[in-house]
Amino acid sequence: MYIPTIADMFAAHTRIKPFIHRTPVLTSEYINSVAGAELFFKCENLQKAGAFKARGASNAVFGLTDEQAARGVATHSSGNHGTCLSYAAGRRGIPCTVVMPRTAPQAKKDAVRGYGGRVVECEPSTTSREAVFAEVVAETGAEFVHPYNDHRVIAGQATCSTELIAQVDGLDAVIAPIGGGGMVSGTCLTISNFAPAIKIYAAEPEQADDAYRSFKAGRIIADDAPNTVADGLKVPLKDLTWHFVKNHVTDILTASEDEIVDAMKLIWKRMKIVVEPSSAVPLATILKNKGVFAGKRVGVIITGGNVDLDKLPWQ
Repeated sequence: MYIPTIADMFAAHTRIKPFIHRTPVLTSEYINSVAGAELFFKCENLQKAGAFKARGASNAVFGLTDEQAARGVATHSSGNHGTCLSYAAGRRGIPCTVVMPRTAPQAKKDAVRGYGGRVVECEPSTTSREAVFAEVVAETGAEFVHPYNDHRVIAGQATCSTELIAQVDGLDAVIAPIGGGGMVSGTCLTISNFAPAIKIYAAEPEQADDAYRSFKAGRIIADDAPNTVADGLKVPLKDLTWHFVKNHVTDILTASEDEIVDAMKLIWKRMKIVVEPSSAVPLATILKNKGVFAGKRVGVIITGGNVDLDKLPWQ
């Protein structure tokens, strides 16, 4: 298992610069007053392809040799990683195949195809996803770019928090959603090297709380098919992301489905930005655990904004 280093992050930042946005940090005085803390929202919903995963996907795709790239890339994804890998592959002019749960939002399937990717559907379980994906790789010989358990992907995701701490001085904590742990691992990589005094929190749905239970048990506990409105957070930790979580995360906090939807509505209403349910989980956990963050300066990573507007969770 290769553990990415801060040198890998610097190389990634140089490699992907032409293909990503340096996303803005936004604030809301109203949300600060409700939270009792100063919150700085790093808006990766405004990233290329609508999600932070454009960073890791671009680093993986543009780091391939010409021989590797000729065979194309493939992955399994509930949506954003597949979309972003298709985006990056399209920029390099190579094929991309994405295995997606048949229950994934139609908007995310359409986005993969819109960037030129091919969608192969599977059942909504980790078991089915990995079995169908094995068939795809056998058929295509494509380079596997794992959604999160990949050192190239984590190095790319680490560029997000590198930007954040350059944009905002004096942070006490950073919080990001956790599913498989790619963004949290990248955050750990950056923060532990550049600002080790900053506490790192992860936020997770109660109905998909395997990372929370893993953290408390000291070993990976994986759920096969959790059910939550936060569709981007249904996947389990793997060995590489677990390395970062167990060594650098201060705590993992959870929120209920109603709390997640309420936080999502609050961001839409007060900040006038489109965020997906997974992105609202950090704010939901902050509002639920005000004592943890009271009076603190907190970086909140908004991970994506790819929403099916015909199926909003409050409709």
